[in-house]
Amino acid sequence: MENENVKVTGIYSKFWRITLVVFSMLLIFAGGTYVPLLLAKRLGYFTSIGAGLVLFIVGFGLMVFLIRKKLITV
Repeated sequence: MENENVKVTGIYSKFWRITLVVFSMLLIFAGGTYVPLLLAKRLGYFTSIGAGLVLFIVGFGLMVFLIRKKLITV
């Protein structure tokens, strides 16, 4: 059995679940679309696409982590 204090203060709390879901969705959507758009003039096209792809993969990995830890029910 899990300790009830862990659910209130740990990663299983509502605050952290909501924060991590919003952060992962931000990385998935903004990382793949807006970041390359903003970085294209400064870093070049291929570098900005690479940075966007990395952010997308990190966000998708975080989402998979949250689903596997059952912090999000599908």
